[in-house]
Amino acid sequence: MGIEYIFHQGSPVEFFHWENIVELNKKIFGPQSVLQKAVEKDGVLTLVALDGDKVVGYKIGYPEDAVTFYSWMGGVDPDYRGQGIARELMRNQHQICREKGYLEVLTKTQNRWRAMLMLNLSFGFDIIGCQLDRRGEIKIIMSKQLTDKKGREKGGS
Repeated sequence: MGIEYIFHQGSPVEFFHWENIVELNKKIFGPQSVLQKAVEKDGVLTLVALDGDKVVGYKIGYPEDAVTFYSWMGGVDPDYRGQGIARELMRNQHQICREKGYLEVLTKTQNRWRAMLMLNLSFGFDIIGCQLDRRGEIKIIMSKQLTDKKGREKGGS
């Protein structure tokens, strides 16, 4: 059947697949990882990859302002990695952001999430800085312009 990609705009708790996303998030990042921040934001965009009824990947973000979208959390079930699911989720997220008029996508990652760092770089993200988070861990801040100076769509892999 293949992987199906769908999205939801608005409160993520109203999304049919929300509890499955929460469980997958814990499987990937550990039981201490919570998605509460997404529930507290306006205009949240949630994308999921489905294998039948099973959520095998997700990507969550929200508007920073009228032109900047913050790509906050995402992951792919370890049993489904290496199939291009994260790449397709990112491609879909960026296309939706372009359609909604965003000019830039921001994200943060850590060196320990090397696959995500490499994926971001392959999609045209630039490293624009670093910061310490509340736990004292270094976050790598990345930005991608969605259009060039003439307003043409900028790609990535």
